[in-house]
Amino acid sequence: MCGIAGIVDSRPGARVEEATIHRMCERIVYRGPDDEGLFVKGGSGLGMRRLSIIDLAGGHQPVFNEDRTAWIVFNGEVYNFPDLRPELEAKGHIFRTHSDTEVIIHLYEEMGAECVQKLRGMFAFAIYDERERKLLLARDRMGKKPLHYALENGRLWFGSEIKSILEVAPDLAEVNVPALWQYMYLGYVPDPATAFQRIHKLPPGHVLEFENGEIKVRQYWDVPQYGTYHPKSEEECLEEMEHRLEEAVRIRLISDVPLGAMLSGGTDSSAVVALMARASAGPVKTFSIGFKQADFNEADYARLVAQKFGTEHHELILEPNVVETVEVLTHSLEEPFGDSSMLPTYYVSQLARQHVTVALSGDGGDELFAGYERYRIHLHDRSHSMPAWAGKFYRSAIHPLLPYKTPGRNLAYSISLPWQERYLEGVTIQSFIREMKLLTPEFRARALANGNDSLHVLRGYLEKAPARDALSRVLYLDTKTYLAGDILTKVDRMSMLTSLEARGPILDHQFVEWVSSLAPEWKMRGGEQKYIFRRLAERLGVPREVLHRKKQGFALPLVHWMRNELKPLILDVLLDQRALQRGYFEEKGLRRLLDEHFQQRRDHSARIWRFLIFELWHRNFLETLRQPAGAVDLATVSGGIG
Repeated sequence: MCGIAGIVDSRPGARVEEATIHRMCERIVYRGPDDEGLFVKGGSGLGMRRLSIIDLAGGHQPVFNEDRTAWIVFNGEVYNFPDLRPELEAKGHIFRTHSDTEVIIHLYEEMGAECVQKLRGMFAFAIYDERERKLLLARDRMGKKPLHYALENGRLWFGSEIKSILEVAPDLAEVNVPALWQYMYLGYVPDPATAFQRIHKLPPGHVLEFENGEIKVRQYWDVPQYGTYHPKSEEECLEEMEHRLEEAVRIRLISDVPLGAMLSGGTDSSAVVALMARASAGPVKTFSIGFKQADFNEADYARLVAQKFGTEHHELILEPNVVETVEVLTHSLEEPFGDSSMLPTYYVSQLARQHVTVALSGDGGDELFAGYERYRIHLHDRSHSMPAWAGKFYRSAIHPLLPYKTPGRNLAYSISLPWQERYLEGVTIQSFIREMKLLTPEFRARALANGNDSLHVLRGYLEKAPARDALSRVLYLDTKTYLAGDILTKVDRMSMLTSLEARGPILDHQFVEWVSSLAPEWKMRGGEQKYIFRRLAERLGVPREVLHRKKQGFALPLVHWMRNELKPLILDVLLDQRALQRGYFEEKGLRRLLDEHFQQRRDHSARIWRFLIFELWHRNFLETLRQPAGAVDLATVSGGIG
């Protein structure tokens, strides 16, 4: 596990300095505290920071092919490299290390960019081919590992994090107004956009080739057609599912350093721990956190699982300095990120890193098996719906006349929508932005100047989903947006801040393909979510108390914190003239939102958190960037929109 960065300049006579690549790597040293590797030649330079996991002595990067005409920097793990190596040796390739990185460079020699098709794991890598004068960037299928790039005047920068690029090219710090608008709605910036106009994310399942000053980005993988497989019986389904997930867990136990699991006490992480215990020679190390507020303390459930499977369990009940943590994290966040569960993810990563270097997690189960409550609310329960003509009439003629405080007003609006729009309202804060006028008309005008509406990204995925039924279509949507942009981003950034590698076996791409092929009734049946996955967890011995309880995940007492420890910070930051004069927030609507929350008329904690993080990102990250000659004047950015 590492962080990678580099520059390739296609202009004649261009040179890249080693010191420049070193600075890019130093900016992300926490991603790889064990080692630094640099290689610079002419107009190309690749660098990496290494967190040593496999081949501790010989895995130094960059790694070269036999005649040193191609070299690679790599972030991630390829779990099937022991199977690929003999095939390559049979074709005459000579290996100097025992690392998975060297397998990739030799595979590239055989297949070019198509080498990604052979790789099973999580990865982001860069290969520079001196003979072809070509750079290849690639990102894994699900988006577990990040990769960003920018192209200006024939020079391409890339990095695991945006920080590396801005460290040496601060003039690229021009904010992306449409992307910030998307953040307000979603709580994250969806691929391929970033918070910066000229910096892009390479989307999951894509490769980028840079040659002669031009880039070509293409998709090499997508979720296959949903609902094509119909098992003959539940037993047949469970047997195959258990075999496939067991294999996905087993291959992720390859490590030359201590390994454990993050255990939330939920179905997904408990099933992973059950399979780890089966495959491990000794007790599995598990890690859980809890909070002193009883409603948010899941430690009891995690403890039940740990006892059941005989793990070496580590538990920490927290009463954290949440204000200090928020300040620390927003100095590190290169984009605004509105998922408050980044805090417990950060805390549990800190705990795990005290004992292990690698930890497995249960991420992905909800998007694969319909685990979120919204699937049942918006798709299964059709008792609350209107004919299309009635819904249109209500929205145009009745809703605008009802006073804001009319009971059931927003529910009636939601019911009036077609199911697609109702679901999109459920995964965004569109209804609150519409009803409370939280964002300024000027912000809206600039964000939507290209003619796209607020939800065009989500609608695009719904429309092209490889599925016919509604449930599979929204599972595809969430896999391509919320999973990649929120869940996996959160896990990568928070674990890497503590120099911990996180592995997600449920998101093994072969397992994802098989689960996607299952008909929707295996995922949600009679209103029961994650139907077949719960049956599997029961089969594996996960305690019933864990399986049949209200879903929480790594929950935290955000409402409590917002009305107590965080309240002074919220009021000082969001109502400060610096925030109000930027041109994003409508002051009247913002004050109404805060008043309703602090007077306990409504719980707006998630929305307030989103706005708080946005403003702190402006202050703690954006405004601290250096401004050499020619750079964007960030004081201007702070005073207006963009």
